Amino acid sequence: MDIENVRNEHEDRLMDLPNVKSVWTGKKNGKDVIFVGVTHKVLDSLLRLEEKIPKTLEGYEVEVEEIGEPMAYTDK
Repeated sequence: MDIENVRNEHEDRLMDLPNVKSVWTGKKNGKDVIFVGVTHKVLDSLLRLEEKIPKTLEGYEVEVEEIGEPMAYTDK
């Protein structure tokens, strides 16, 4: 399955996890990666198993990026 299909298949579940604000695909070191944007990173030891972001999804690496709280941009 290609990376966009994998992202689409898992995006809703990922977005339901604590602090997750976005999911996108991109490249890291020339490899396809699924990125998960979170408001802030939390130690794995503080999360329940069902709250943890997986390290891989269907063979694709998952990278967690701290993005903070998204804010609307206005051009004024």
